[in-house]
Amino acid sequence: QWQVVDSGGGLVQPGGSLNVSCASSGFTLENYAIGWFRQAPGKEREGVVCVSSKWKEERSIDSVKGRFTISRDNAKNLVHLQMSNLKSEDTAVYFCAGVRSRYYEWTCPLYRPDEWQFWGQGTQVTVSS
Repeated sequence: QWQVVDSGGGLVQPGGSLNVSCASSGFTLENYAIGWFRQAPGKEREGVVCVSSKWKEERSIDSVKGRFTISRDNAKNLVHLQMSNLKSEDTAVYFCAGVRSRYYEWTCPLYRPDEWQFWGQGTQVTVSS
Protein backbone atom coordinates (compact mmCIF):
# COMPACT_ATOMS: atom_id res chain seq x y z
CA GLN A 1 0.00 0.00 0.00
CA TRP A 2 1.33 3.38 -0.97
CA GLN A 3 1.76 6.06 1.64
CA VAL A 4 3.07 9.48 0.77
CA VAL A 5 3.49 12.30 3.28
CA ASP A 6 4.47 15.86 2.41
CA SER A 7 6.14 18.00 5.05
CA GLY A 8 8.27 21.10 5.62
CA GLY A 9 5.94 23.88 4.55
CA GLY A 10 5.49 27.11 6.46
CA LEU A 11 5.67 30.90 6.40
CA VAL A 12 8.69 32.61 4.85
CA GLN A 13 9.46 36.20 3.90
CA PRO A 14 9.97 37.22 0.28
CA GLY A 15 13.50 36.44 -0.80
CA GLY A 16 13.78 33.65 1.75
CA SER A 17 14.32 29.92 1.34
CA LEU A 18 12.36 26.84 2.31
CA ASN A 19 12.70 23.11 1.80
CA VAL A 20 9.77 20.73 1.54
CA SER A 21 9.97 16.96 1.50
CA CYS A 22 7.92 13.94 0.61
CA ALA A 23 8.33 10.59 2.34
CA SER A 24 7.01 7.56 0.52
CA SER A 25 6.58 3.92 1.41
CA GLY A 26 5.15 0.80 -0.12
CA PHE A 27 7.00 1.04 -3.42
CA THR A 28 10.50 1.48 -4.87
CA LEU A 29 10.89 5.20 -5.47
CA GLU A 30 13.80 4.89 -7.93
CA ASN A 31 11.45 3.33 -10.51
CA TYR A 32 9.26 6.45 -10.56
CA ALA A 33 9.47 9.79 -12.22
CA ILE A 34 8.89 12.33 -9.45
CA GLY A 35 7.53 15.83 -9.43
CA TRP A 36 6.25 18.74 -7.40
CA PHE A 37 2.98 20.48 -8.13
CA ARG A 38 1.31 23.41 -6.45
CA GLN A 39 -2.17 24.84 -6.15
CA ALA A 40 -2.95 28.39 -5.13
CA PRO A 41 -6.42 29.44 -3.93
CA GLY A 42 -8.83 29.72 -6.84
CA LYS A 43 -6.33 28.28 -9.31
CA GLU A 44 -5.77 24.93 -10.93
CA ARG A 45 -3.01 22.61 -9.83
CA GLU A 46 0.15 23.28 -11.85
CA GLY A 47 3.35 21.36 -12.34
CA VAL A 48 6.41 23.12 -10.96
CA VAL A 49 9.34 20.76 -11.53
CA CYS A 50 9.78 17.07 -12.27
CA VAL A 51 12.53 14.60 -13.13
CA SER A 52 12.37 11.29 -15.01
CA SER A 53 13.20 8.04 -13.26
CA LYS A 54 16.17 6.60 -15.15
CA TRP A 55 17.75 9.28 -17.34
CA LYS A 56 17.16 12.13 -14.89
CA GLU A 57 15.73 14.54 -17.42
CA GLU A 58 14.43 17.51 -15.48
CA ARG A 59 11.63 19.86 -16.54
CA SER A 60 10.43 23.00 -14.78
CA ILE A 61 8.27 26.02 -15.41
CA ASP A 62 10.07 29.24 -16.33
CA SER A 63 9.02 31.10 -13.20
CA VAL A 64 11.02 28.77 -10.92
CA LYS A 65 14.09 28.13 -13.05
CA GLY A 66 17.22 28.94 -11.10
CA ARG A 67 15.26 29.10 -7.82
CA PHE A 68 13.76 25.62 -7.25
CA THR A 69 15.69 22.34 -7.17
CA ILE A 70 14.18 18.86 -7.06
CA SER A 71 16.13 15.92 -5.66
CA ARG A 72 15.55 12.41 -4.44
CA ASP A 73 17.09 10.01 -1.96
CA ASN A 74 16.11 6.61 -3.30
CA ALA A 75 17.63 4.73 -0.39
CA LYS A 76 15.37 6.60 2.02
CA ASN A 77 12.41 6.95 -0.36
CA LEU A 78 12.49 10.73 0.04
CA VAL A 79 11.81 13.51 -2.47
CA HIS A 80 12.92 17.07 -1.74
CA LEU A 81 12.16 20.49 -3.17
CA GLN A 82 14.60 23.25 -2.30
CA MET A 83 13.14 26.70 -2.90
CA SER A 84 15.11 29.94 -2.78
CA ASN A 85 14.45 33.62 -3.52
CA LEU A 86 10.79 32.94 -2.82
CA LYS A 87 8.16 35.33 -4.10
CA SER A 88 4.61 36.01 -3.01
CA GLU A 89 3.34 34.31 -6.14
CA ASP A 90 4.94 31.06 -4.94
CA THR A 91 2.33 30.88 -2.16
CA ALA A 92 0.39 27.64 -2.61
CA VAL A 93 -0.14 24.13 -1.32
CA TYR A 94 2.70 22.00 -2.64
CA PHE A 95 2.24 18.34 -3.55
CA CYS A 96 4.76 15.69 -4.49
CA ALA A 97 3.78 13.18 -7.12
CA GLY A 98 5.09 10.07 -8.82
CA VAL A 99 4.47 8.02 -11.92
CA ARG A 100 5.98 4.79 -13.21
CA SER A 101 6.15 3.81 -16.86
CA ARG A 102 8.81 2.93 -19.43
CA TYR A 103 8.14 6.24 -21.19
CA TYR A 104 8.80 8.24 -18.03
CA GLU A 105 12.28 6.80 -17.73
CA TRP A 106 13.12 9.42 -20.36
CA THR A 107 10.93 12.40 -19.47
CA CYS A 108 8.21 13.44 -17.04
CA PRO A 109 4.66 14.78 -17.59
CA LEU A 110 5.04 18.24 -16.05
CA TYR A 111 1.93 19.61 -17.78
CA ARG A 112 -0.30 16.55 -17.32
CA PRO A 113 -1.43 16.09 -13.71
CA ASP A 114 -3.75 13.30 -14.86
CA GLU A 115 -0.73 11.12 -15.70
CA TRP A 116 0.62 10.97 -12.15
CA GLN A 117 -0.14 7.86 -10.09
CA PHE A 118 0.53 8.87 -6.51
CA TRP A 119 0.19 12.15 -4.65
CA GLY A 120 1.21 13.47 -1.27
CA GLN A 121 -1.43 15.18 0.83
CA GLY A 122 0.14 18.60 0.34
CA THR A 123 1.97 21.11 2.51
CA GLN A 124 1.24 24.84 2.70
CA VAL A 125 3.93 27.32 1.65
CA THR A 126 3.16 30.97 2.37
CA VAL A 127 5.47 33.75 1.22
CA SER A 128 4.61 36.99 2.97
CA SER A 129 6.23 39.82 4.87
